[in-house]
Amino acid sequence: MSTSDDRTRQLLVYLAAALIAGGASSHEVEATIRAIGSRLGHPGVQLHAQPVGVTLSLGFGSPSTYESVEGPLRLDQSAAVADIQEGLLTGTMHADDALIRLRGLRAQPHRFPIGGMYLGALCVGIGLALILQPSWSAVAFGALTAPFVAMLMRLAARGLLPAALLPCLAAFGVSLAAFWAHRHGYVTSPLRTLLPPVAVLLPGATIVTGLSELVNGAAVSGSARLASGATQLAMFAVGIIGAAALLGVGGDALQNTRVDDLGWWSPAVGLVLVTAGICLQESVPRALAPWIFAVLAVTMTAQLVVQAWTDAAWPGAFAGAAVASVTAWSVAVLRRGVPRMVLFLPSFWLLVPGSVGLVSVAQLGLEPALSAPTATLAAGVILAIALGLVVGTTLARAVRAVALRLRRPTPTGESA
Repeated sequence: MSTSDDRTRQLLVYLAAALIAGGASSHEVEATIRAIGSRLGHPGVQLHAQPVGVTLSLGFGSPSTYESVEGPLRLDQSAAVADIQEGLLTGTMHADDALIRLRGLRAQPHRFPIGGMYLGALCVGIGLALILQPSWSAVAFGALTAPFVAMLMRLAARGLLPAALLPCLAAFGVSLAAFWAHRHGYVTSPLRTLLPPVAVLLPGATIVTGLSELVNGAAVSGSARLASGATQLAMFAVGIIGAAALLGVGGDALQNTRVDDLGWWSPAVGLVLVTAGICLQESVPRALAPWIFAVLAVTMTAQLVVQAWTDAAWPGAFAGAAVASVTAWSVAVLRRGVPRMVLFLPSFWLLVPGSVGLVSVAQLGLEPALSAPTATLAAGVILAIALGLVVGTTLARAVRAVALRLRRPTPTGESA
């Protein structure tokens, strides 16, 4: 096997691991790497992609390479990966240059390493409160507790706190504050009020991506993601249950009650704050911020309109996921250099499938009689988002095929 083949194999396995770390599903990664492999002169590339690592060979019987996935990427790093992917597919980036960029990907510095994390968490905590639980008490609670969650995230990133305990400790600390505030009459529905500060840690994207992989035949990776998401929800629930047991919380604090005291303007303001918070926390390049806001706005509008029209949660979740997928794909096709996954992943913070799942798991551990309606709602919302993702992706690929056909030059050299 030549040195050139070794570099190509290393390039492709690094890129596959980076795509998985950026939130892409395994079946999409496998299709992308095969396409790039063919572009580089290796049409027989074999790839086995899993959430924790990828194994790749350039063809049947050739040497294989394994690369582990070292945790998730920030959105700015995912944008860099998308740029590398586009360059390799179009032939505008040399393979050696792509390999150098991938090797330095994890070292790419955060644009706002400390202030951005805390200010971003503050914006997200307030913004999601305006959307999920629009009341002044929930907004104040989100503003006060979101920096605590950001502090735990910083400690975990620096290795000063075991990452496996982060969901449990964050849920425990925020739940203590929420149940204490409820006991003293400051908040009405503590179980729902505690969601905005911890929503950034909830495994909604993991759960829905796992379902999408199962639908597309990637049974092993889909099952692994679902198991991982369920385990993370259980860790959150342990923290909530521990706080409730410590304070002796009664059943009145465990109702999944939405309070809306602020009116029509709160989701719009919340959307602006959530977008700003995502861009600060994820070090998003400034040029991508308007596109992220646009996708989030379209997603939330579709979700709220359909939900109000049908008076049910799951149709809105389906519509939101489908519209988010189609919009992100369409923008990425029509505006080259705008990465699809960077636009699409923030939509999970609005669709929040992990939030209702967390409420149902916490209710099951504390007050089983209350958990059935919320568990049914959670299952319906998660399945609807997964189905909307599949339908939206199918429609978006049709849009992409039409756009590429229109771009294809005619024999005379003019656009078709």
